[in-house]
Amino acid sequence: MGQEESTPIDESSPPFTLETRTVEGLAKYIKDGRARRIVVMSGAGISTSAGIPDFRSPDTGLYANLARLNLPYAEAVFSIDYFRQKPEPFYELASELFPGKFRPTITHSFITLLHRKGLLLKHFTQNIDCLDREAGLPGEMTVEAHGSFATQRCIDCKLPYPDDEMLEKVKNKDIPCCKNESCNGLVKPDIVFFGEALPAEFFANRELPQQADLAIIMGSSLTVMPFAGLPQLVREETPRLLINLERVGGIGSRRDDVLLLEDCDSGVKKLAEALGWLEELEEMWATTGVKFGVEPEKKEEEGMRKSKDEKLEDEITKLTKDVDETLLLCEKHESRVRSDFDREAKKLLEKQMKMGDSGDEQEGDDDAPPAAEGSKGHRLSHVFGHLKKGSSL
Repeated sequence: MGQEESTPIDESSPPFTLETRTVEGLAKYIKDGRARRIVVMSGAGISTSAGIPDFRSPDTGLYANLARLNLPYAEAVFSIDYFRQKPEPFYELASELFPGKFRPTITHSFITLLHRKGLLLKHFTQNIDCLDREAGLPGEMTVEAHGSFATQRCIDCKLPYPDDEMLEKVKNKDIPCCKNESCNGLVKPDIVFFGEALPAEFFANRELPQQADLAIIMGSSLTVMPFAGLPQLVREETPRLLINLERVGGIGSRRDDVLLLEDCDSGVKKLAEALGWLEELEEMWATTGVKFGVEPEKKEEEGMRKSKDEKLEDEITKLTKDVDETLLLCEKHESRVRSDFDREAKKLLEKQMKMGDSGDEQEGDDDAPPAAEGSKGHRLSHVFGHLKKGSSL
């Protein structure tokens, strides 16, 4: 879309829609209920932490490690013409990449969380690994622009092939053939090979980014068309978030673009934390590990994982609370004792006053009996020994 899409925005320019061009500003936009239709666009970068290589990274990418397959060129493994002649290299690779061997990443769980909160309009992905499905995202919520391993069919008559039989063939590195004996064509997963058209579903949903309140682009180089053109279909006033190791596709040129130039998992955690969803996200992701023998961590084990400083702080807090409770108990006890003492003293005083006149009492003689009633002596001198004779009370 011209120079506007390639030049980074001047940081001094205020955003149109967001309050701030930050993760916190974006989180507030979502929490305020203004992002009810979120479109996610993802590439291989959201699956690399699961152990699935991307395609084009030097040394570590999939194409850089296919020499063992004796291909005429790396991309031949996904060429429909080469597959017709020699399907074995693809099925050698498929046995390594087939769904069920890799655990979804926390980024996949985040996309599922958006769906469960009713915020996901659609997930567009270039990936063929089905990890979003493994994370619990319904198939109808994803547009697999380059197809996937989810289904398979004959390349000639297009007859679907059973899932269980396909899994068995892939495990054994056998070549499946069409179940229609009159055809007997080669079967392959519904992955888009070079020389094939993109799925009709992609074109049927291609205009959805125009309806979005927010676009999140993650883990894609945005170099392969027509997928790479999706972010440019988002309206000018609609915020776009890029979570990627580097700036791509002109993202960052609009006044409501937000960039998180880091790996997808850490970027997603930052956004989830700003939204107050991090604990919920981590619990959701933990459930994906059960299938792979990774049990969710128990709550009681959290204390064991705390640092020494955290444990010491907890002990100090507990001790302080105990001391405060003890002091409060002592204060209550002292108040109760004082109240009981005052009540008994008052009763004693009232009792002595009712005894009437009891005569003079020898000064300083604590054991002297009270004066007889009607005498002119000190009526309460046995209680108040400090009173001098001749005084009256």
